[in-house]
Amino acid sequence: MLKKSQISPEKDTMYIYNVTSLVPTDIHSEWLDWMRTDHIPRVIATGLFSHHRILRLRDTDESDGVTYAVQYFCSSREAYDLYLSKHSTSLRREATEKWSEGVVSFRTLMEVIN
Repeated sequence: MLKKSQISPEKDTMYIYNVTSLVPTDIHSEWLDWMRTDHIPRVIATGLFSHHRILRLRDTDESDGVTYAVQYFCSSREAYDLYLSKHSTSLRREATEKWSEGVVSFRTLMEVIN
């Protein structure tokens, strides 16, 4: 078994690209279906993320809509940066054009510590 001192920190580092979206209640089911069948598969198809997770925020005020967080997992900062430089602009533009009626999103990059 390897000791912690023998493990390269960069090799074992995982990053999560988190996209949190507030989706109007009247379209959230359609939006979620589109995310599952179209958008997320296209993000994963870039080959830069190993997997994803969809979460619905609870204990929040849903009077303005339903809040979801979609998390994409990648093994390096370089993979994330490559996604931003080569793919994110067109994928974001398509999402904005399709859901211009009120989906508001913000993005964060998180590093998994343990």
